[in-house]
Amino acid sequence: MAEMIKVGILGATGAVGQRFIEALSNHPWFEITSLAASERSAGKKYSDAASWRLESKLPDEIKDIEVVPVDTSKVDADIVFSALPSNNASKIEPKFAEAGFVVASNASAFRMEPDVPLVIPEVNSNHLDMIDVQKDNRNWDGHIITNPNCSTIVMVMTLKPLMQFGLESVNVATMQAISGAGFNGIPSMAIMDNIIPYISTEEDKMETEPLKLLGEFNGSEIENVDINISASCHRVPVMDGHTEAIWASMKQKPDPFEVTKAFKEFDPNIGDLPSKPKHSIIVSDKEDRPQPRLDRNAGNGMSISIGRIRQGIRYVAMGHNTIRGAAGASVLNAELMYKKGYM
Repeated sequence: MAEMIKVGILGATGAVGQRFIEALSNHPWFEITSLAASERSAGKKYSDAASWRLESKLPDEIKDIEVVPVDTSKVDADIVFSALPSNNASKIEPKFAEAGFVVASNASAFRMEPDVPLVIPEVNSNHLDMIDVQKDNRNWDGHIITNPNCSTIVMVMTLKPLMQFGLESVNVATMQAISGAGFNGIPSMAIMDNIIPYISTEEDKMETEPLKLLGEFNGSEIENVDINISASCHRVPVMDGHTEAIWASMKQKPDPFEVTKAFKEFDPNIGDLPSKPKHSIIVSDKEDRPQPRLDRNAGNGMSISIGRIRQGIRYVAMGHNTIRGAAGASVLNAELMYKKGYM
């Protein structure tokens, strides 16, 4: 590359914002030039505004960056990565797109908009072509691209290889890590020694987002795939890593050997992107895997681990929810956009 692409992070002090910093601080293509957060953080050095809570060290080059307000006139960047809460993102992200920024959003606000790409590069990279439709529709100089809900990403990565067998219906039960609720999301007295069998809006996202992700772009809109999905979502006392028990029904009735082969051979050609793991799907032959503590960091947190593939077809999938399911997903989308000429 001739020069680095300038990037900003909106909501930089939160859990996903910190994952963005971790993913971008030594990126070969992107350079962090703006960190934006709420008014109470603006004007402070990042190290004073944020309580760094990741296992990795806060990069030295980030510590003294002054946090700016979430304002198009204050952010110096070509692309912004949004870790904003959805209610804020719905108002703020269009302002950045209208002002000419590329917006790679982790928020849910625009995922299901007809002209906004909802993308997992290994699953539906051609949906990026919807960017042209969006810019024409909205008369924006920039654009918005989104990545799916963290649990949706884990599941859909495993469903894509099954489409060849005529996927008809899916049932899924999730066991979701507490980091998915953010730093202040769940009181310790509520989650310790406990399972919470309800996560607001999560089941709806898992039942609707895959239909768009696995659908076909016809040149003007997405034609959703015809699959019935039923989800039950649960919060469990795990720090990072969403685990999912999945039941998939297919027309061709493949056996576990055929499904295992499909998973192992899944290798979409999306180019040599810095954040793409060597293996997007890793299949374990051990009866008690995957496990969050042992497998969440596979492929630097970007791989989906699968095990217990049984007749039915039933299997267990697991992925790192704040890396592959959030910040890492947005960064991979941005890398794909650059490769396809959308920056």
